[in-house]
Amino acid sequence: MTASKATAPDRQSSDAQDIGIPERLLKHTVRYTNYNEVHRDDLTPMMRHYAEVKDAYPYALLMYRVGDFFETFFQDAIAIARELELVLTSKDAGKAIGKVPLAGIPHHALDRYCALLVEKGFAIAICDQVEDPAQAQGLVKREVTRVITPGTILEEGMLTAKRNNFLAALVIADKHWGLAHADVSTGEFFTTQGSTIDQLSQELMRLQPAEVLVPTNAPDLGALLRPGETSDKLPKGLPAKFCYTFRSQTAFTQTEAKQRLLQSYRVRSLEGFGCEHLPLAIRAAGGLLHYLEDTQKESLAPLLPLSTYTTTEFLVIDNQTRRNLEITQTVRDGVFHGSLLWALDKTTTAMGSRALRRWLLQPLLSIEKIQERQTTISELVDNGTLRQQLQLILKQIYDLERLAGRAGSGTANGRDLVAMAESFEKLPDLAALMAHAQSLYLVKLQTVPPELEQMGRKLRSHLVDSPPLYLTDGGLIREGVNAHLDGLRDQVSSDQRWIASLEVTERERTGISNLKVGFNKAFGYYISISRAKSSQAPDDYIRKQTLTNEERYITPELKEREARILNAKDEINQIEYEIFLGLREDVGQHAELIRRVAVNVAAADVLCGLAEIAIYQDYCRPEIVKGRTLTIDAGRHPVVEQSLPAGFFVPNSTGLGYGETSIESVGSAYPTPDLIILTGPNASGKSCYLRQVGLIQLMAQMGSFVPAKGAVLGVCDRIFTRVGAVDDLATGQSTFMVEMNETANILNHATPQSLVLLDEIGRGTATFDGLSIAWAVAEHLASQICARTIFATHYHELNELASLLANVANFQVTVKEMPDQIIFLHQVQPGGADRSYGIEAGRLAGLPPSVIKRAQQVMGQIEKHSKIAVGLRKGSHPKKSSKTPKAAEKDPDSQLNIFG
Repeated sequence: MTASKATAPDRQSSDAQDIGIPERLLKHTVRYTNYNEVHRDDLTPMMRHYAEVKDAYPYALLMYRVGDFFETFFQDAIAIARELELVLTSKDAGKAIGKVPLAGIPHHALDRYCALLVEKGFAIAICDQVEDPAQAQGLVKREVTRVITPGTILEEGMLTAKRNNFLAALVIADKHWGLAHADVSTGEFFTTQGSTIDQLSQELMRLQPAEVLVPTNAPDLGALLRPGETSDKLPKGLPAKFCYTFRSQTAFTQTEAKQRLLQSYRVRSLEGFGCEHLPLAIRAAGGLLHYLEDTQKESLAPLLPLSTYTTTEFLVIDNQTRRNLEITQTVRDGVFHGSLLWALDKTTTAMGSRALRRWLLQPLLSIEKIQERQTTISELVDNGTLRQQLQLILKQIYDLERLAGRAGSGTANGRDLVAMAESFEKLPDLAALMAHAQSLYLVKLQTVPPELEQMGRKLRSHLVDSPPLYLTDGGLIREGVNAHLDGLRDQVSSDQRWIASLEVTERERTGISNLKVGFNKAFGYYISISRAKSSQAPDDYIRKQTLTNEERYITPELKEREARILNAKDEINQIEYEIFLGLREDVGQHAELIRRVAVNVAAADVLCGLAEIAIYQDYCRPEIVKGRTLTIDAGRHPVVEQSLPAGFFVPNSTGLGYGETSIESVGSAYPTPDLIILTGPNASGKSCYLRQVGLIQLMAQMGSFVPAKGAVLGVCDRIFTRVGAVDDLATGQSTFMVEMNETANILNHATPQSLVLLDEIGRGTATFDGLSIAWAVAEHLASQICARTIFATHYHELNELASLLANVANFQVTVKEMPDQIIFLHQVQPGGADRSYGIEAGRLAGLPPSVIKRAQQVMGQIEKHSKIAVGLRKGSHPKKSSKTPKAAEKDPDSQLNIFG
């Protein structure tokens, strides 16, 4: 069952009234709005079949093909009339039943309307005609050919080109979980296993799946849920924002799931997939595969081989850090423009753009794999001609991942296959271009599977250059492909030439100068004569239609030619359709091979785009090393820099990693503490500096060059950020409580290999409380965890820590003071600030002069009577210790005392 907007039976009457069905219509014209309320024997044969199909898919809206329309009845009709704003009509369902609600959509508009319904969270069962109505005896045979759910979309118009559409499945047992996710449109299929619900939640937030499968013992639970609602059967801690689909537990059992995977991939063991000893991962993957087989029927395209991964293989970036670093969307507006992905996406293909998004959300921990990507970028940076020619070829390659998916599922049209043929033709050019390439990712493009070259030539020789959108309209296949087809076309052309010359012939024969030969879909070909001259019509003319100003006739020979043309056209269309189906099936059988090639093309596209931006934005290749070094020479924010005029951004250097060696360009005298206390005015650039360091580290581990003159970076296991003030009113958490929750998460999970970026800890409560918390957090990070940390604050008292701990240093964002204003220099330099210039910042923001003057008066009084600094100076702090943080951790006497 799915947590879609499947309407529960006991809500039908009220739903009908909600969309404006009068009560009298419900009682008299429409007696039943729920198909379960009627006796099946009282229904007409077609409606009885509809009810039987609906029984098999109670959670989905059933689109039932009737002629040129897909119709819905009963409660489904009410639902789509409401959601799509369609006219709700009625249909006679039998003498004992009377009329029932009806709403329908044209068959050619199915994709457009399904896209709207899926976006609203509905599942849709497509019940199509599977035999020719002209040859049917009795009721036309209909079957459900596919079920469309948010996680199983294939249609181009329903998908976002530059991001994956993941279907996920999860299994939870005790404190452990298994998670599988697949993109049906691209064939990617992954599974993993973990031990905490927090890990699972973070992985779901990274994937942003369109649909999540959950096994349950309550098979009807999903039908009772609407989008946004959650179930008490969901484990505590899982995000409530996703569309959860509840499925029978049978498919998620170990035996059933493993057997399905073995049969699907035709193997005897899962050892080759890396999950043989991960039972929960197997269960999740098997349950997901069962769901796809159940919904896609025979149209399921082969998935790529199952890939097993662990979250420990990648740099961990929790959802809050992704949000604060604005990796895929901005914090303020939640839009793509202004995000890191926006700044770095110079790809030329949709599959390349999707790969870049995945790389950004899963930076690497392996130095070797990072360097493989860097080496490819270096080769493309150094060889400008190679890079430019590569981009020219990539621009001519279509989205092979999704095109292969549509071909494998039997939904590709003629234009899709032509796009594939054009793409296949470019692969040899790509291989020739890469013949002398040295780096791993470019070498992978040097070989083109011969099957794809042959397939490209076959598609080109069979399909016209610009095929029609609809497959049954003809005009798909070139001449010379099928001798019988060519003969029929010659016959039609000959008959059409005869008809084209008929008007001139008949004018000469009859002497009627205004005689015309015409055609319409209702009456076919005809000879038209004005009423005034109708008496001159020859005897062999047979009257066909009488209009106000003319008479229309037909002759036996014209009728014969017409029948021959129409019959031939029907046969031509059928032959062309059958040839096309054969071509599509051939392509579909190579779907996995096509997708493997597409993965290599997408990776090259990503690296080519990163090389492009490295050149034009003057990025450097960072040196990735073991250890905790984090030294950046003249680093820049990759997004802010692009948003400013050239040369306006002020670069700043950074050194972290106590006891490590910094790069020569920064200078050996440049401090490299574990913790930087960063002070300075509001709006001076502290938050930008924090994010800049985090983004440079993330980009480096993704394999990209970075915006700096030089950088030496140790591999991070996690990046944590706590930036900005937000609340979570839905769960009753204030701004300060959210801040404390996020801070607690950092302190409980950070390690010496982590990068921690904190901004304004403790500002959400009273001054003394906030200062105390900020001091304790900073002290814990420096002396207990020893994580590499930048701690931006307005609590200038924290500068005292630098005199107490050897691995703490003070830095400030400098300003230039003028008699009546301040100028932000945006330069980060050693030393601590003793003022925040908040009043001056208020003046720049436009506060009234009277408010500024009064604030200055109040500030003077506060400074005069403040005891905070006095209390700190009187505290019994020890002098700066020469002990390392690890030694201080073992010495109970080294505990710092903030107040005397």
